[in-house]
Amino acid sequence: MTFLEYQKLFETILTTENPPSPYNNPAYINFTKLNQSRMSRWDKTMVLNEELVKRLGSIQEPQHWIIITEPWCGDAAHSLPFMIALAESSDKITYDIELRDSEPHRINHYLTNGGKSIPKLIALDPGGQDLFSWGPRPVQAQKINDDMRATNARYDEINLKLQVWYNADKGVSFQEELLELITQLTDSPVLL
Repeated sequence: MTFLEYQKLFETILTTENPPSPYNNPAYINFTKLNQSRMSRWDKTMVLNEELVKRLGSIQEPQHWIIITEPWCGDAAHSLPFMIALAESSDKITYDIELRDSEPHRINHYLTNGGKSIPKLIALDPGGQDLFSWGPRPVQAQKINDDMRATNARYDEINLKLQVWYNADKGVSFQEELLELITQLTDSPVLL
């Protein structure tokens, strides 16, 4: 699905009287509302890494990005708008958004420590072979998550700490990590 279709999915979930599972749980409706707001904020305030945009613009071979996510996913709300804007900055990149819990269940091939953690960004070459994958969150955010889980912190405490981190980071860490992955695929440096 496209980003526009994904945004329409939020509206459908939030305006349907009896939404399907898991959105029949009020907590999931709340997560979805929050994430819709977060994505809207990032669409208005994001600053793209100039070096990354130039590097993406210099890609020679087409890439197809698969982004695996779900509307309830808080981590995705902070990286998906950047993924879309960056993909759209290059005429060599196309993308599709796939829902983790729907066909084709591609997430089963990209587990994180045995779990179906999202979001996942998978870059494919023209033959459908993996170039790289990224996710579910930037390294620093993953460390916060792992450290807090190790102390048996409550979900809401972990979530709050991560949201504070994402707001302060402003998408910088994700873009730096993506720049590193893209740079590994190309040989020539980009002059700014």
